Amino acid sequence: MPNVPSASGLPRRDQIRREAARLFAARGFLGVGVDEIGKAVGISGPGLYRHFAGKDAMLADLLVGISERLLEEGRRRAGGSEGPTAALDALIGGHVDFALDDRDLITLHDRELLNLREEDRRTVRRLQRAYVELWVEVVRQAYPPFAVPTAEPVARAAVHAVFGLINSTPHSHGPNPAQGDERAGLARDAMAALLHDLAHGAFSAAAVAVAADPTRSDVEATEAGSGAGASA
Repeated sequence: MPNVPSASGLPRRDQIRREAARLFAARGFLGVGVDEIGKAVGISGPGLYRHFAGKDAMLADLLVGISERLLEEGRRRAGGSEGPTAALDALIGGHVDFALDDRDLITLHDRELLNLREEDRRTVRRLQRAYVELWVEVVRQAYPPFAVPTAEPVARAAVHAVFGLINSTPHSHGPNPAQGDERAGLARDAMAALLHDLAHGAFSAAAVAVAADPTRSDVEATEAGSGAGASA
């Protein structure tokens, strides 16, 4: 069916995606019904089936879609940069933008991956592994202590740790303080700059530790991650 614009100006399918992500993040996938999503976009619940086969298809579309987007954008940013330091800056910037601007999707990745059908979950895991390996390759080029083969596990563990740091944004970045919300935190640009600096600081500290004590490189990299882009 054509993805015609809705009254909000967004194509109807994109509007459904946005509202489904918001509701799933707020109430949990199992706590939201098709009728609620339909009401949020101004159409009947059954009308959603003209756009998605069901709730499972919506969740898969959201989680597979963002995994594809992160990988594609990461490759574009890294490939378009001059040198590994610039490539890492670009990767960090892209992931920070995602964490700040798509907080509902961060929450879904943290909480709802197990509610995907097995085939879709495998697809997400495969995309996430490719995204992690892209970062590991760039980090090992940007920080020479990670370049030796035995340091690769530490570089990978550091990448997972930085994802966890950046992905914590939904829990630490509140609304605009001007709105008087008690959860208000840093403004967006200030938070972006802080996360960027913290990410580089984490990689730098890990590289210094490896250089000072090469036996750290014998540790086995974890296969677990924190949230979007971090699961292996």
